[in-house]
Amino acid sequence: MMTGFKTTANVLSALLMFLGMLTSGVAVAQDQPIKRTELLRSDLADVPGKQTVIYVAEVVPGGEGQRHTHHGDEYVYILEATLTVRPDGKDPIALSKGQAAHIAPADGIHAAMNGSKSEPARVLVILAVENGKPLAEAAK
Repeated sequence: MMTGFKTTANVLSALLMFLGMLTSGVAVAQDQPIKRTELLRSDLADVPGKQTVIYVAEVVPGGEGQRHTHHGDEYVYILEATLTVRPDGKDPIALSKGQAAHIAPADGIHAAMNGSKSEPARVLVILAVENGKPLAEAAK
């Protein structure tokens, strides 16, 4: 009888630990300030080793991404709300719905922040980058 109780207790304990890990993973995923949804990735014609990547970045209200870089040129168009881009060593770039910018230089380190505390920012991003590189990489 005691063995059955220990087995049930062990199974329940393992299940609770598993559920705790799942819950903590969900919380971490939800805490990310920027979600990137890739729309297209295509090699650039006549430019070996380069490709174009198009994606939509969604930034939670008041959210700010960590300092990061892209492996090439970045062009942004604000679909909704406002976005402030803070390039290292340069003045911040404040953009509103309908505005576009070229974030340069290629591989420049910057952070982005949603200027609205109440609505998410949506940004269409076009990158001309090195093949196989991630959409963004944390600054070192």
